[in-house]
Amino acid sequence: MTDPGRQHGARQPSTLQALRRLDPFVEPVRRSILIAMAMALAASLVSLAVPQVLQRIVDGPLADKDAAAIPGAVAIIAALGVVEAALYFARRLFIVGPATRVEASMRRALFAKLQDLPVAFHDRWPSGQLLSRSMTDLSLIRRFIAFGFIYLVVNMITIGVGFVVLLLMSPLLAIVFMVCSVPLWINGFRFERRYHIVARRSQDQQGDLATLVEESVHGIRVLKAFGRSRTKLQGFLQRAEELRGTEIEKAQAVAQIWLWLLLVPDVAFALCLLTGVWQASIGALSVGQLVAFFATATVLRFPLESIGFLLSMLFDTRTATDRLFEVFDEENTIQEPAQSAHIADAHGRLEFQGVHFHYPDAPASAPDLLDGVDLSIEPGETMALVGLTGSGKTTMVELAGRLYDVTGGRILLDGVDIRDLTRMELRTHIAMAFEEATLFSASVRDNVLLGRPDAGDDVLMEALDIAQAKFVYDLPDGLETTIGEEGLSLSGGQRQRLALARAVAANPAVLVLDDPLSALDVDTEALVEAALRQVLTRTTALIVAHRPSTVQLADRVALLEQGRVIAVGTHSELLATSERYRFVISSLEDELRPGVVGGQTQQEVDA
Repeated sequence: MTDPGRQHGARQPSTLQALRRLDPFVEPVRRSILIAMAMALAASLVSLAVPQVLQRIVDGPLADKDAAAIPGAVAIIAALGVVEAALYFARRLFIVGPATRVEASMRRALFAKLQDLPVAFHDRWPSGQLLSRSMTDLSLIRRFIAFGFIYLVVNMITIGVGFVVLLLMSPLLAIVFMVCSVPLWINGFRFERRYHIVARRSQDQQGDLATLVEESVHGIRVLKAFGRSRTKLQGFLQRAEELRGTEIEKAQAVAQIWLWLLLVPDVAFALCLLTGVWQASIGALSVGQLVAFFATATVLRFPLESIGFLLSMLFDTRTATDRLFEVFDEENTIQEPAQSAHIADAHGRLEFQGVHFHYPDAPASAPDLLDGVDLSIEPGETMALVGLTGSGKTTMVELAGRLYDVTGGRILLDGVDIRDLTRMELRTHIAMAFEEATLFSASVRDNVLLGRPDAGDDVLMEALDIAQAKFVYDLPDGLETTIGEEGLSLSGGQRQRLALARAVAANPAVLVLDDPLSALDVDTEALVEAALRQVLTRTTALIVAHRPSTVQLADRVALLEQGRVIAVGTHSELLATSERYRFVISSLEDELRPGVVGGQTQQEVDA
């Protein structure tokens, strides 16, 4: 299982360039971030002021044994401590709201992008990868904006100001301290290169693991039915172990930088202590200056040590940003027209003119799935598509709803190329019901009126009656009963009937049905077909038929063979004139013995 967003061999932008792509989302709260950063910087500068007060206490009242001056100096230190705590508290309160707004706006934009991208995109991308981007990666970005970015900048400024203060106190001690810090920066750059690669691999593996969990939960009935839960568990454990190994590699990289972050300041403190005591002994440095120097160095210790986890947070965020924009950068191949046409009163005439189709990810050498289809369906006519598996029936109905775009030829609705209509208008004229009925975690009412949410109860009840879905009235809350995830709490036939009711309730000019009755028993199917005949008298219909009984609903039948329409006529006409049609219909009637028709093989029929 792979992540289509992973890039191999491509030149990667710098971390700064990658994070700059967040600017459109951050711009509305930039002022809040700068104010929070100013508060944090003020708190850090206040902490640097405390050693200066200590120096004056040691060199003044303590050296002069002036006890009366000490309480005032202590009060100043206490006041500085209170101000510092208040600034940190205010920063946290001030930034939480803006950071969550950035996360919310990015999540809205990502969900809107996922809804807008074509079906071909979702065919390629595992759901777990999209889920990890919309949850884990966005959470990482929000935490970096609220904390990591602010303190990375503030701590760098604090370190710079602190070094200047140390230089003013004692140039020699400051130089010793700064020279000892050089290994930190060298290892910091080495850490960036190593950690970015490992962090990306970790986040991709988390997406793979999420996909595996989602598939296992979605297919739990199949796993239990075939007794393969243990096998799936082994696959999960293998993926989890790979992720664990990558997380250990991440931890080792972080541990290495922490080794330097902890060791270097201690070595620097020891060398500075030796040098400082020597300087104090020769009178080059006062005791107060020495105390203030080490108090300042102690204040700088946290900013120095924080560089490790702030850098790891920075590179995690950079990776999350890369992964997020891999989705945002995906091109929507189902484009809106530059100048849209409009059908004021759709009659439902549907025409396929020289239609070719080739899946985007299929090899270039592969033949077209549809190879020059010509077919016209008149307003109010019901056309059935019949053909063996792989002939292109489902592809034709998906093209009619523009779930994919034709790669050659065109499809016309009332004489207008469907690519000249906005997707929203097209899908008000054409409604679809698929063999695999998908329902949402919403009420029965919301599911059925999905394509026409403003319709009244009369439309809803008529659609349910036509689809023979009166079982909904016996559910715990009737029409307001919330259907579980993907409607799996219902039987396959019940789901199909609700999906059919949804298509009927949309009241389209063209009704496209992809074998929507396959899960129904014979009696229920007969009732649904009888009710459907009423609907089909007032709408154009294109039906993929896998059952002879479904063919009986049609005014005419189109026979597909290897991506081409090879015969069109009524069911009776084709039975009388097309030997190939008789074979296909017989195959539908005798699905338990594929390839055998009345004791004859395919080759015998063709002969």
